[in-house]
Amino acid sequence: MSTPDDTPDAEVVPRRRWRIPWVWIVPAIAVAVGIWLAAQAVLAQGPTVTISFKTGEGLEAGKTKIKFKDVEIGLVKSVVLSNDYSRVVATAELTRDAGKMLVDDTRFWVVRPRVAGGSVSGISTLLSGAYIGMDIGRTQRERRDFVGLETPPVFSNDVPGRQFILKAADLGSIDVGAPVYFRRLQVGQVTSFELNPDGSGVTLHVFVNAPYDHYVNADSRFWQASGVDLTLSTDGLKVNTQSLVSLLIGGLAFETPAASLSWAEAPANTTFSLFATRADALRIQERIVETYAFDFHGSVRGLAVGAPVDFRGITIGEVSAIYTSFNPQTRQISIPVEIRLYPERFTSRFATGTKGGRMVSDPRALAELLVARGLRGQLRTGSLLTGQLYVALDFFPTAPKASIDWSHTPPLLPTTPSGLATLQDSINRIMTRIDKLPIEELTASAKHTLDNTSLLMSNLNTQIVPQAATTLAAARAALDAAHSTLMPDSGLQQDTAEAVRELARTAASFRSLADYLQQHPEALLRGKPEDKK
Repeated sequence: MSTPDDTPDAEVVPRRRWRIPWVWIVPAIAVAVGIWLAAQAVLAQGPTVTISFKTGEGLEAGKTKIKFKDVEIGLVKSVVLSNDYSRVVATAELTRDAGKMLVDDTRFWVVRPRVAGGSVSGISTLLSGAYIGMDIGRTQRERRDFVGLETPPVFSNDVPGRQFILKAADLGSIDVGAPVYFRRLQVGQVTSFELNPDGSGVTLHVFVNAPYDHYVNADSRFWQASGVDLTLSTDGLKVNTQSLVSLLIGGLAFETPAASLSWAEAPANTTFSLFATRADALRIQERIVETYAFDFHGSVRGLAVGAPVDFRGITIGEVSAIYTSFNPQTRQISIPVEIRLYPERFTSRFATGTKGGRMVSDPRALAELLVARGLRGQLRTGSLLTGQLYVALDFFPTAPKASIDWSHTPPLLPTTPSGLATLQDSINRIMTRIDKLPIEELTASAKHTLDNTSLLMSNLNTQIVPQAATTLAAARAALDAAHSTLMPDSGLQQDTAEAVRELARTAASFRSLADYLQQHPEALLRGKPEDKK
């Protein structure tokens, strides 16, 4: 049995809506704007980099700017010392667009007034203050910490051209920024230099601008173009220099021989030798170089490394080293002189010699042949003014027989004494003979002879001279008498003239008689016809 339900019916009540009070609207907008601005600031913020320098000169937090091509791209935020206090670390914030510029070979340096390599830079910083310059690298690897350059780079990475490496014995007067010339046109600059790790020389880096870098190939020659090159020849005095700048700060020059201008271009960072002069640079590069030695027993004063080895006026080598040597067997000291010989100059550039009309391909056989025919080394004077010596190779047919000592390293060629040494030996022999003469006995004999000579002269003055004076006086009187007798108006002269005339008449009569008898020989028997009547 059911009972009526007393529960009232449910009524639908609508949900009450939540409403934001009007007082919170303004703060909410402000928060939204702040978030938007913060997001924009984060999105606009560029990368942060650290750059270390040796000193903090010119760096100031919040003021020093970073520029690329004179456009501001960053600002230094802080400048602190490194942990070991050896460097200064500058932290800088760059613009967002500069993120792609920060690669492994990007360079930074402080721009301030500088004078180097004959050029002045950074003058504008006298008013605006120093700033950090930047040069974009070419690699793709990103980087955020850098080591700043102490000197500005000579060229930017975007400048067309190529860099080359030069090896030299010394730096000379070259500095960073020194010009590089090609046919007296400035085509590049010296970018850097450093001492070789072993101290044997220096290494220079030069940059040659395009399009002049196309003229650099494997046969190009570089030389020091500093100073003035004076040459005195039969054509007169010649003065050769690149420019006034090279006189003041030094410079380099290069040239490519005309025969090799068509060669392929040298790739970047190709290494070349740096010569001291243009003459050395353009000298023929020998393909074959052989090393020999001479053993001289006399003085080599005046002979220096680099002296020529001459064959009848042609330079066929040069002196490479000079030593001293003691022979324990003979107990003598000699002077070995090492030379570099260029066989192609001695014979031809395509063969080492000929024998019997056929090519001699063995240099050893050629050397033995020449020595057997009298080839010897001799020291000769190259300049009487300076006393410089050179090594002469020539043939001496009368020289004693000799051979090459191939057991010596390098092989030892035979020598012959120089003319000066021979003269000196002759003088020494003469002096030795003079020393052996009995000088004291000769001196005493000479003194005795002088005493006798003095006595003889005294006798001549006291006895002979007075008698000779009397005789001369008588002779003079006789001559005066003869002179008076032979005068034109003297009697002797008149009688002599009359006798001469009579002799002339007699000779004329004899001549007439001879002519008559030649025509009438019968007259000797018959006589003249007029005489018969």
